[in-house]
Amino acid sequence: MPPSPTSSASPAGPVPAGAPSAGAGAPAGGGKPRRRREGLLPYVLLVPAVLVLAAALGYPLVRQAVMSFQEYGLAQQFGQPPQWVGLDNYVELVTDSYLWTVIVRSVVFCLANAAITMVLGVALAVLMTLTGTGPRLTLQIGLLLAWAMPHLASLTVWQWLFEAQYGVINWVLVRAGFEQFAGHSWLIDQLSFFVVATVIVVWMSVPFVAFAVYAGLTQVPGELHEAAAIDGASAWQRFRAITMPLVRPVLLIVGLLQIIWDLKVFTQIFVLQDAGGVTAETNLIGTYIYRLGLGEGEFGMAAAASWFMLLLTVTLSLYYVRVLVREEEL
Repeated sequence: MPPSPTSSASPAGPVPAGAPSAGAGAPAGGGKPRRRREGLLPYVLLVPAVLVLAAALGYPLVRQAVMSFQEYGLAQQFGQPPQWVGLDNYVELVTDSYLWTVIVRSVVFCLANAAITMVLGVALAVLMTLTGTGPRLTLQIGLLLAWAMPHLASLTVWQWLFEAQYGVINWVLVRAGFEQFAGHSWLIDQLSFFVVATVIVVWMSVPFVAFAVYAGLTQVPGELHEAAAIDGASAWQRFRAITMPLVRPVLLIVGLLQIIWDLKVFTQIFVLQDAGGVTAETNLIGTYIYRLGLGEGEFGMAAAASWFMLLLTVTLSLYYVRVLVREEEL
């Protein structure tokens, strides 16, 4: 007898007991709307953060962009309307050889400090993985104190150390046989000024790099090193072939941040300049913009120079950003 139309048997045969039906677990309206909602959810959650950033940074950036096309000086501070000058501020800056001198000096200072900081920070991070609990805690406390010390307080101490007549650095060098450092002023000469600035900037920056890289090193599986050691790999080979590739994302992020911070160094240079440095020979892009605006009252020119600094930061960071994006896509 043929089966009736209401029979539960399908053309392919009877459905086994307990097997889910064709529509079981499927959303009433299909799967696509739910996936679409889930895909939009992260962007919806980003809206509050984007609004806060737009409120905090949007107006200053727009105001700075408008001001860079205006003649905005001391007269405008007292109510006189600014005069629109178009690209004149940018043309004047581009044709000013001193600006390019400052830019080259800033790039060299930034790259040198970032490289020294990364090397020392990675070395200290590796040292923390090799030492016992007591020495490691002592090193970490010392790094934390150096990192947490306010800039102005630490700069005061560094000025005492490098003071010409009674500074500890000159005293130690003279006692070591370098008589030419008796009464030597470290801040008057351009080269020695940046040596002092590099020592201070690196001293303030190394703790962050050391802690960040140490956190990455602690995530490297020890089994990989043990297997490589059994295969006859030396400590340097294990570090180069196993450790470095695994902590490469951390190194890229830390290196990017270090370049951005070192390019925007301001407090250290400004304080050392006030302590005796020759401003024209030691200006970096940050102090140059500050003195151009507040020092000379050329706020329109300073706004235009700020866009040069932004372009320079993006240019130096572009390689790291591309590498980070490529790492995310892998």
